[in-house]
Amino acid sequence: MTVAPGETAVLWHDAECGSYSADLPLWRELAAEAAGPVLDLGCGTGRVALELAQLGHDVTALDIEPRFVEELRRRAREREVPVTTIVGDASRFHLERSFALAIAPMQLVHIVGGSAGRAAMLTAVRRHLLPGGRLAAALANTAATLRADNQLPPLPDVMERDGWVLSSQPLDVRLEEGGVAVDRLRQLVSPAGELSDELHTIHLDALTPDELEEEGRAAGLRPAGCRSVAETADHVGSTVVILESPA
Repeated sequence: MTVAPGETAVLWHDAECGSYSADLPLWRELAAEAAGPVLDLGCGTGRVALELAQLGHDVTALDIEPRFVEELRRRAREREVPVTTIVGDASRFHLERSFALAIAPMQLVHIVGGSAGRAAMLTAVRRHLLPGGRLAAALANTAATLRADNQLPPLPDVMERDGWVLSSQPLDVRLEEGGVAVDRLRQLVSPAGELSDELHTIHLDALTPDELEEEGRAAGLRPAGCRSVAETADHVGSTVVILESPA
């Protein structure tokens, strides 16, 4: 028995990201302040988009991975909440509407393709913001991911679904040119007990709030402060940079 590649991607996304909730109060707060349409960039399977839609916000969710968007669409139907879903690149998108708030949760701005990718994303966001609209982009504290030599790694993310068991164990975080690389051992056990594993590495661009604010200025957005998301036992903290479109 095997899992289709698209299904596997959804399972790993949910196992590694789906249970994270420390940032949800902030997205709820920002959406309430915006009092208008919300664009969720890099929406994944809908961790934030569904939360905001269930609160009555008008949410458009965009992700480059078609299977994530398909799964989000299914979950929205299942929960009977309206979410507009779009397959697209967060750094190069063209939509037929404008938004009071665009959000980029978790690690999106670290993985859109370096400074050139971020510049393209910021320009695209600027085109889609209403006057006075805001972009809120989360920056992970990448320095905090580097463990001391004698520090134990965090516990694995473990999830069971439909008889499949997934375990994602962080193994190493290492400096590399321009950022950090995070290695995870992914182990998948089928309902029949068959085990498969792979080493998965994600590369995160180094980026400070000051640097993102400067890149925002170059795209025509002005800094409007920062908010903080506290560190948890399983996740590093983050700084959410707010950039505002001129009124």
